[in-house]
Amino acid sequence: MHQFQIDPIVDLHVGGYNLAFTNSSLWMMIVLGAILAFMVGGMKRELVPGRWQLMVEGITRFISSMIDTNIGPEGRKYLPWVFTVFIFILFANLMGMMPFGVLSPLAPYVPGVSALSHPFTVTSQFTITGVLAIVSFSIVLIVGFWKHGFHFFSLFVPHGTPAVLLPLIFLIELLSFLVRPFSLALRLFVAMIAGHILVKVFASFVVSGLTADGAMGPAIALLSFLFIAGVSALELLVCAIQAYVFALLTSLYINDAENLH
Repeated sequence: MHQFQIDPIVDLHVGGYNLAFTNSSLWMMIVLGAILAFMVGGMKRELVPGRWQLMVEGITRFISSMIDTNIGPEGRKYLPWVFTVFIFILFANLMGMMPFGVLSPLAPYVPGVSALSHPFTVTSQFTITGVLAIVSFSIVLIVGFWKHGFHFFSLFVPHGTPAVLLPLIFLIELLSFLVRPFSLALRLFVAMIAGHILVKVFASFVVSGLTADGAMGPAIALLSFLFIAGVSALELLVCAIQAYVFALLTSLYINDAENLH
């Protein structure tokens, strides 16, 4: 699938290491630029807030409320990270749905520089979602052992567990705990890549239908086009849901470390 392929835009090798600036790097910078513009534009602190300021304040209150509900007052110190993962994933997901590319101004002057970079969903790369999950999981481990020491291991022993089942329950709970970063990263990665593949498959049906002979070809192309429109609308919803799920699970995992039962 070409849309998930990482291609170098500017080749750069230093000391035998490939430090090429890729389409993934470009779209991460675009996502960060869009987030910066969104936040700066909505932080005017006007007495009568406009729509932009209301959107920024609404998202901030939404994440703050999520943390208060799941962690409590002690969770306010984790607001920067939970807000960061939510807004980054949301913008990265939505940017991958945009029907435009980016023209490189360096293309006419630098050999090897691509003229056009197609939309690239950075969250469709497991390395990106994996790093976000590892940072969240690391916060849980650091907070858990910092606050509770070895008593943190009691997280893996639910209240009321019969003594005879303690070793088995401990191993099961420990295994489910260690799987958390993989499930956190894999859920977002699969959700993003599956929707794009589905749209790509039906887009090929549109092209095949339009070039086919007979009356069935255009009919299949029309049905496929309508299906693409429906899936694309659903994908926009999935973009927001996946950002919410990642932020929600991060806050729940942090709650386990902050408020150990």
